[in-house]
Amino acid sequence: MTYMQLRHDTGDDWVSGSDWVSGSALAQRGWTAAAIRRFLGEPDRTVPNPAFRTAGPMRLFRLERVVAAERTEPWQRWRDSFVRRSARSRAAAAAKRADLLADIATLDVRVPVMSMSALAELAVAHRNEVVRDRPGPRAEPVTAQEAGPATVRRWMVSYLRQRSTVHNATLDRMYARVGRAEATVAIRNTVFAIIATTYPALADETRRQVARGARA
Repeated sequence: MTYMQLRHDTGDDWVSGSDWVSGSALAQRGWTAAAIRRFLGEPDRTVPNPAFRTAGPMRLFRLERVVAAERTEPWQRWRDSFVRRSARSRAAAAAKRADLLADIATLDVRVPVMSMSALAELAVAHRNEVVRDRPGPRAEPVTAQEAGPATVRRWMVSYLRQRSTVHNATLDRMYARVGRAEATVAIRNTVFAIIATTYPALADETRRQVARGARA
């Protein structure tokens, strides 16, 4: 049997023929990398990676050896224990997310409130100030007409996000419990939601910036 005969598709998750199993196919059967090392050891053969030629070789295991390992009592005990640990981890993660959402609901998030015309003027002025103060060649200031409506809306949302305030006495404890990075993302998305509610004309732009991870 040749390698070309083994392959059935162009994805990562293939099971090669009826005799060979790839590492990703083992993962679909419930194996982890640690379990592969523990119960199978070295692969029965390796072949060049068909998707990424510069990557390491693909490891293949005989299906009969995999099935035999899965029928042993030690593997089945490991599998039962792994399933229980995974369930506990998912439950803990769900509880953590629920606590975070409950904490965020108590936050006092405020965004500046003004007319759309005044906001556009401030946002454009802020953008011109930022680019003027950047190191390197000085960028020319632009007007709202020169920038165009879509760009001005992007600047308006960014300006509001930077001018928003978050007040809560438990904010530091929230960071300590769930992690600053996770809490920051959740709070940022809450700020975007409040901007969209306060300024419905900017709702589409806030959704775009949320989808892009606020890189706009």
